[in-house]
Order: sequence, then C-alpha cells, then structure tokens
Amino acid sequence: MKKDKGFLNRMSLTAFAVLSQLFWTAVFILQLSEYYMFANIALVVLSLFVVVYIINGRSNPSVKLAWIVPIMIFPLFGGLAYLFFGTKKPMKKITTAISSQEEKTKSLIPGCKGLLNDIKAEDIHIYSQLEYIKRMGFPVYKDTAAKYFPLGENYFESLLEDLKNAKEFIFMEYFIIAEGKMWNSIFDVLKDKAKGGVEVRVMYDDVGCINTLPSDFKATLKNAGIKCQAFNHFVPVLSIVANNRDHRKIAVIDGNIAYTGGVNIADEYINEKERFGHWKDTGVRLEGRAVWGFTHMFLNIWNAFDKSDEDISIFMPRIKAESDGYVVPYGDSPLDNEIFAENVYINIINNAVEYVYIFTPYLIIDTQTITSITLAAKRGVDIRIMVPGIPDKRQAYELARSHYPELIENGVKIYEYTPGFIHAKSFVADDNIAVVGTINLDYRSLYHHFECGCIFYKSGIIDDIKRDFLSTAAKSELVEDPKTKYKITGAIQSIYYAFLRLFAPLL
Repeated sequence: MKKDKGFLNRMSLTAFAVLSQLFWTAVFILQLSEYYMFANIALVVLSLFVVVYIINGRSNPSVKLAWIVPIMIFPLFGGLAYLFFGTKKPMKKITTAISSQEEKTKSLIPGCKGLLNDIKAEDIHIYSQLEYIKRMGFPVYKDTAAKYFPLGENYFESLLEDLKNAKEFIFMEYFIIAEGKMWNSIFDVLKDKAKGGVEVRVMYDDVGCINTLPSDFKATLKNAGIKCQAFNHFVPVLSIVANNRDHRKIAVIDGNIAYTGGVNIADEYINEKERFGHWKDTGVRLEGRAVWGFTHMFLNIWNAFDKSDEDISIFMPRIKAESDGYVVPYGDSPLDNEIFAENVYINIINNAVEYVYIFTPYLIIDTQTITSITLAAKRGVDIRIMVPGIPDKRQAYELARSHYPELIENGVKIYEYTPGFIHAKSFVADDNIAVVGTINLDYRSLYHHFECGCIFYKSGIIDDIKRDFLSTAAKSELVEDPKTKYKITGAIQSIYYAFLRLFAPLL
C-alpha cells in the first residue's frame, strides 16, 4: 500500500472544500450588500432562535456559553460552525442505525443482580457507582482474568501473540491506524489468519485515519480476505456533522480475549517513532466472561452499518477464567443524552476517601469536574494528576496550565511527564477501584466521541496502576508554583486564559 501524497489526498481536498465554501459565502454576502440591513436583521433573528435552542438543550453550561458568544458576534459563520461542529447528536442515519442495533441485541446483556448484591454488602459507594453503570446498559462480570500494560510496547507484544493464536475470529476497532512496524506486523498476522479461515474484521475511524491511510486501504484488506469498515465516512461538503468520531480502541480474539486502553495502531504508541519525546501509554487485556462486553460493543457498531450477523450470541466467550475481582466494560456515545463517561469519573472522585491518581493527556475540564476535584482535595483526599511534559497540541497545553493555579491552591498535585507525552487515560482510587480506557478529560471525549473503558474493583490491576503512577511521577516534575514557572500573571495573560477557557469546548 502506498500512501497518497500531495494535493490530491483527502486532507488537502477537505481544506480546499472548506476554503471554497468560505470564499463563495463571502462573495454571496457582497453581492447582497444593498440588502445588508435586511440580511443582517434576518441573521440576527435566526441567531436568536439558535441561541434559544442551545440554551434549552441538555448540554453542559460551558458548552452552551462557548457557542452562544460566537453565534451572537458572527451570526452567519457562528451558526454554520455550530451546524458543522456543535451538535452532540450524530446525523439521523447514524443514530437510527446504531440505536436499532443496540435495541436488537439488548436481550443479550447478562444480568448481574447477584454480583451487585455481593458488592453492596462490601462497599455501598462502589455498589452505587456500578449500579449506575449497569442502568446505562453495562453489567458487572466475574470469572475474568485481567492484565495491565504500563507501556504501549508491552501491549503490542501481548496483542501480537494473541492474534497469532486466534482460531475462529478477530475483531479490531481503532481510532487511528497508520502504516509502520506496528500495523505491518499486525497485518501480516491478519492476512495469514484470514487465509487459514479465521474471520477477520477491522474497523477504523475515517477522520482519525484521514491522513494516515492510503485510499486503497479497504481494497487491500478485502483482497487479503479481511472485512473492513470506515466509521462515519467523511465526505467534504456533504458531511454536515463531522464531530462524532469513533475514538474507541478494541481488539477481540475468539470471544475469549479482549484488549482496550489508549493505544492506537501507530508506531509512536510503541516508541518505534518519536513524537513529543517518550510516549507513555497504557492498556489492559481481559480473558473470560467480561470479554463479551467489548465483543457486544464492537458488533453493535459493525452490524449497524454492515448486517453481517443475524445472531451475535455465537461470539460469546466459551471459557471461564479465574476471577480477578469484578470487571465492568462500558462505552459512552453521543446517543445516550447523558454525560455518562464524565459521571463515571466524577463519581470516583466524589466517593474517594484516601486518594485519586489520574493519567490524562488533556486537562480541559468544566466547572463540574473542577468543583469535584477541588472539593475532594479540600476534604483531605490526595488528588494527583499526571499530564504531558511535551505537548502534542499547544492550545490544549495552555488550557491545562490555565487550571493549574486553582487546582494547586486547593491542594491538588499536578505532575508533568518531562520525558515526553502522556497518552494514557486512567483513574485509580483508594486501592479498590480503577478505570483504564480511551476517555480523555476533554470535551471531545466526554461529549462528542464514541468511547470505551473498563472498571476494575478488587482486582490486582488496581495495585499495578497505582505503582505505575507512582513510578511515573518519580520521573516527572511536580508543579509547585505555576504562576511564576509559567508566568501566569498580569492582565494580558489572564484575559488570554479566560478566552481559552471560554472556547475550550470548541477545541
């Protein structure tokens, strides 16, 4: 496969299409200049209707404010921007397809009343958290072994070995796939497995891979006997809502083994290619009954757009592994009308007694999350947050730092990973609960994307994550005086940070 180059790749075409639309819109407005007053009144009235619609929506107040300001200042372009990027809901076609598939397979979600009752007798706060998650459609499992990977290299080595041992099927769903050592090694295995009769399906996000995969990628996989889908295919001009991406990372082997975490299939994730210094990422491997949670998630998206399976129960796990505590695979999407993933994080913080340690690449948080974090710190909980020392996005880095003074003044400890970039997304608290997944602390992950994660209670993984955080902190810098260190002083800097935080939901 040769990667497309030059002007004709889709990224260039997309940029050209957007610029063309802006140009012709400007020409249109100039042509109507004699009717400017009437056009302006009409646009202002239209903007007021849009603003009323936003105010009465169910989104976060920070998100509402971030859209209301530009719409009122720039009635035409603010409204167009909201149409393209502002709505949390995917297009009706995507919503209908996924919702109907989820309804069709809802009966295959196992009950877990007995397990929840056991947890309730042990810890009422953990029970409440897991009861909430169960009500959102994600049950508790036991009979599952779990393994934690502190680096993408460890994750890749284990995943490759399991792929080589696949006997029946392989399902892979990733936000980013890029050619290089990691993908080429996996692709060689997938080709051999497909040739040997193993069913192989690969799903990737179309925008996530817009500049990493060649135009013949799907054809190449098809010729190798591999089924392939691009999620939410992006067509310049015609794709009205381009915001709702599949940010999940899932691999399922034979229904008995599953992987998730922050690791995409690209060489920087395994430090074969240097981007932003050393790349710190994490993942988990499940074996046993809880694998069904990820298989079910994958197949619901797959069959929403490719009706491959009449009965997905044939892909259920066939082994019972030795239990390593309680395991809860879960997903979040723009379809659920709830900030589910954020609520999971906030519940962990609110229920913590001793500590909460957090890995996150981005610290772009709303008032609700800030309040939870600072209140927990004020009541004596040891809150530590690990963020990158070398950023991948400058504005995201500045936004994170804009929160430092308030958080640190209230007792939160913030570490910057000086060797490079943190891409891990995990929470661990009080030696009894942890989350590893794909969900960043930013508006895109929490409001717009399809995401997934896995909660662990009373699992050996919890100690592994805690040790990993503490050993990573030893290599990092504790930020003690951000105002002096980052020159967060003066009116100009304050105004700059105020604007950054106002428009943070749009970044």
